[in-house]
Amino acid sequence: MNCLVFDIETVPDVALGRRLFGLEGLGDEEVAKAMFALRRQDSGGEFLPHEQHRIVAISCVLRSRDTLKVWSLGDESAAEAELIERFFDGLERFSPDLVSWNGSGFDLPVLTYRALRAGVQAGRYWETGENDPAFRYNNYLSRFHWRHIDLMDVLSGFQGRGRASLESIATLLGLPGKLGFSGAQVWDAYLAGNLPGIRRYCETDVLNTYLVYLRFELLRGRLTRERHSEETERVKALLRAGEEPHFKEFLRTWESLA
Repeated sequence: MNCLVFDIETVPDVALGRRLFGLEGLGDEEVAKAMFALRRQDSGGEFLPHEQHRIVAISCVLRSRDTLKVWSLGDESAAEAELIERFFDGLERFSPDLVSWNGSGFDLPVLTYRALRAGVQAGRYWETGENDPAFRYNNYLSRFHWRHIDLMDVLSGFQGRGRASLESIATLLGLPGKLGFSGAQVWDAYLAGNLPGIRRYCETDVLNTYLVYLRFELLRGRLTRERHSEETERVKALLRAGEEPHFKEFLRTWESLA
């Protein structure tokens, strides 16, 4: 198994908003409010278009050989470009299978726009067989290949009306879910200077996603029941060994649900 589960957290790109909408002279919070209001007028909801998001956290679960690791890329002072470069550098060096929840619909398009802005190179991600024949029929870009598994898309049978939220599926499977924090709270947390809280939330999201992925691997016959149990116990052992309070809360909630 060589897979990388990933998730991003974003805030409004207020610098872009100022230029797009002529909002020079307004503070960040006021610009964001205007961006949300304009989006609401245009679409009926406040969720901004992909290109208007700025990445503030990228969290990962890596399962490779005997390794299981959960972490957020960079440190809390790292610039967005560094986070993006670290992500694509990992693909360049190790070519892991990617696993996400709505990664095709949100995370990867945002990463692409922001990488484009930052001038980051991501050759492995864009490989489709020209330089590596192994990528011709199994690459990161094709919706129906397995090198990137967007669990939300796959589990719905690639039907929009069948899609569910990560929170709903985590709850369905007896997993901890969001633990009182949601994506709708990220901007307020960022304004309050709570980037550590955002990173912790992102890490619990990738843990939920990884555990759903393990169940999916059991479902499609790639894991036996015994191996699935071993892999879930490996996650619990990692959480028990960690000192981070959010990992302890995740484990405590998970075991209480069981």
